[in-house]
Amino acid sequence: MNHINAIIFDLGGVLIDWNPEYVYLDVFNGDRKKMQWFFDEICTMDWNENQDAGYPINKATEERVAMFPEHETLIRMYYDRWVDMLGERIQGTVNILKSLVENDKYKVVALTNWSHETFPIALQRFDFLHWFEGIIVSGEEKTRKPFPEIYRTTLDRFNIAAERSIFIDDNLRNIQASNALGINGIHFKNSETLIEQLKNYDIII
Repeated sequence: MNHINAIIFDLGGVLIDWNPEYVYLDVFNGDRKKMQWFFDEICTMDWNENQDAGYPINKATEERVAMFPEHETLIRMYYDRWVDMLGERIQGTVNILKSLVENDKYKVVALTNWSHETFPIALQRFDFLHWFEGIIVSGEEKTRKPFPEIYRTTLDRFNIAAERSIFIDDNLRNIQASNALGINGIHFKNSETLIEQLKNYDIII
């Protein structure tokens, strides 16, 4: 096994709890079926990811309202109340991050699918985001995971060798894409499991 000298963290779902349910479950009076229909048909994950790749939020919102005018209020709510979808830090993983940052053996960076328009809110709210050597924000790069360009950008910008790095993400699709480029991927489940997974690379927290 190659000696690991770089750790790449995803943010949402790994270090930060973000979930549109925090807004819409209440709006739909607890009706998960109706809420899921809205996410499947109106404000879809593909639509959200388009903004993560740098598409302007206002333009995306107006286009979606034009497509589904009967759902205008609900559509506008997606970004008007985006801050309410931002939950708390995932403390167990933040503790792991702190341990790795304090260990001089590792370069610790982040790679996130996140709109460049909303990311400053997270930077203000979460102090640990300033611990990283650097953060690749998809919205700033005009591409996103799982497209290979953003992984290559991360490796090049921070002078990381793929085979000597670990990428931690809660989305298996993104892990598979990193593996295809020779990056060691860890599919994040929870903080406790992550500690055990890191031991497989001789990284002790």
